[in-house]
Amino acid sequence: MEQLLTSHFWLGLGTIIWVNIILSGDNAVVIALAARSLPPRQQRLAIFWGAGAAVVLRILLTIVAVKLLEFPYLKLVGGAALLWIAVQLLIPEGDGEGEVKSSEHLMGAIKTILVADLVMSTDNVIAVAAAAKGSILLLVLGLIISIPLVIFGATLLMKLMERYPIIITLGAAILGWTAGEMAVTDPAVTGWIKANMEWLDSYYVAAIAGAVVVVVLGKWLAGRKRPEDTVDKD
Repeated sequence: MEQLLTSHFWLGLGTIIWVNIILSGDNAVVIALAARSLPPRQQRLAIFWGAGAAVVLRILLTIVAVKLLEFPYLKLVGGAALLWIAVQLLIPEGDGEGEVKSSEHLMGAIKTILVADLVMSTDNVIAVAAAAKGSILLLVLGLIISIPLVIFGATLLMKLMERYPIIITLGAAILGWTAGEMAVTDPAVTGWIKANMEWLDSYYVAAIAGAVVVVVLGKWLAGRKRPEDTVDKD
């Protein structure tokens, strides 16, 4: 429990909560869509039980991911995947949630919520596993705190992100930072870095580079996509 008193722990917890909130907006919308055909009381039950089951499943999957990241080369792969996830955050998306089927039965809605959250949670699992840096306590606390915030504050969160796009940009930058940290702490490269690039051993250079690459590349790709979208609409 001594780690609870360190600034490193609280910084990591804040990162997990922030990243999960940024990445889970679409999941929350899907949950709302899946339960939309139920009566109000059953809607609340479906969201509560569906989200609860999703939290448990997400925690288990993330614990597995944390353990897998201990193997050589997997952090390099995870870092590359996380960079791509972060860049995608900054690129405008099409409307994709309309395909989610609603259910008129409570158990059907809960099943839809669980399956939809599982399918959409790959990015969350990778990001949270990276931010936890091997601490199971950190990731469990982070997910327990952030997922209910996302589920029950989805509408407010989406409005805030639309009104203040800087929230998304900061979230993407944090993911890029985490990806850089993850890559240079892979067991396959740490020895080589210490021997040949000791100045990278603190991993701040890689972390900053990851954040900068994400923001610059994401903004550039977003700028290229918008004119095409305008032409398509015309």
